Amino acid sequence: MTTDALVVVPANEAPWEDLQAVLGERGEAHRCQCQWFRATAAEWKSLGFQERAGRLREQTRCGEPGAATTSGLVAYLDGTPVGWCAVEPRPAYRHLRSMRVPWAGRDEDPDDDGVWAVVCFVTRTGYRRRGVSAALAAAAVEHARSRGARAVEGYPLELAPGTTSAWGELYVGARSVFLDAGFRELSRPSKRRSVMRIDF
Repeated sequence: MTTDALVVVPANEAPWEDLQAVLGERGEAHRCQCQWFRATAAEWKSLGFQERAGRLREQTRCGEPGAATTSGLVAYLDGTPVGWCAVEPRPAYRHLRSMRVPWAGRDEDPDDDGVWAVVCFVTRTGYRRRGVSAALAAAAVEHARSRGARAVEGYPLELAPGTTSAWGELYVGARSVFLDAGFRELSRPSKRRSVMRIDF
């Protein structure tokens, strides 16, 4: 996907160094290496940084343009890596099984790999408020659709007017980003959390 100077590619088409530049050298994105949703709560506690990074590298297949699978997308602005979005079949995110947000009021098979999920956005420091998350969300829809998804969903946070988020909370994306990408609200498990979805 291309929007003006913003280009989004599957992570396997991006060098590993570019993804790491987006995740940074410190902070939550660097520490997590996008493993929070992929690990069980018990497993998460035992994972060190090197193992998290190694898992992400294997999952993304960065630098392997011929790979059949990848676990997300990387955004570039004028050739500079500026954003990351995690999107793949929902069963890959094992931590979702133990969370209330995706399942409250729903009777749906968590192992349905025809449903994809967008669980994380990272915009590189210095490039926020330039439409990076919006471009990634739109690209995630097309990425999932082109790989056979029946549906794609996300679990954004909506802040009350005049409030700010705690550090790291908005990694799941803002509700407005999903709405702009064509998602509709499927359910609202809490005042601040929504399940947003597109059925193809």
